[in-house]
Amino acid sequence: MIVLVTGGSGCGKSTWAEKLVASMPEEKRVYIATMQVYDDESVRRVARHRAQRADKGFTTIECEKDLASADIPEGSTVLLEDLVNLMANEMFDGGDVERIVPALRELSRRCAHLVMVTNDVFSDGVVYAESTQEYLLKLAEINRQAAELADCVVEVVYSIPVAVKGEVPCV
Repeated sequence: MIVLVTGGSGCGKSTWAEKLVASMPEEKRVYIATMQVYDDESVRRVARHRAQRADKGFTTIECEKDLASADIPEGSTVLLEDLVNLMANEMFDGGDVERIVPALRELSRRCAHLVMVTNDVFSDGVVYAESTQEYLLKLAEINRQAAELADCVVEVVYSIPVAVKGEVPCV
């Protein structure tokens, strides 16, 4: 099963995605962490996410960019947290945005289950600088292709999972 989880910042999507993965078979449970730790806020966020998944049987793989290089065991249940950070790292830190979708496709073929987390950053109505606008357009395309790849797309609203495509898996 491939699931794309989306929602606004702080809506509970990461917690719900972790619960979903925790409801799946425990062997070969992998958490791909894409966040670059660069300030106090990111340190706190990483610590909170580590505490949330403690004792849930995850092997954590830090992969800030070049997703295809992550050594993921065949048949794993993978939680990819998240596409927004991966995209920003590829675009603004010397990576290559064009390698994200092929890496997602390959990862989905190798996994028993893949749960991808992204973020809804498109509905604030603000006109941003050109580089940010370019980032948002490219992220929208990656999200679109991830949704196409997914069996199920879930938007988490106030910690409530709402089906956008397919049926919400039982957690």
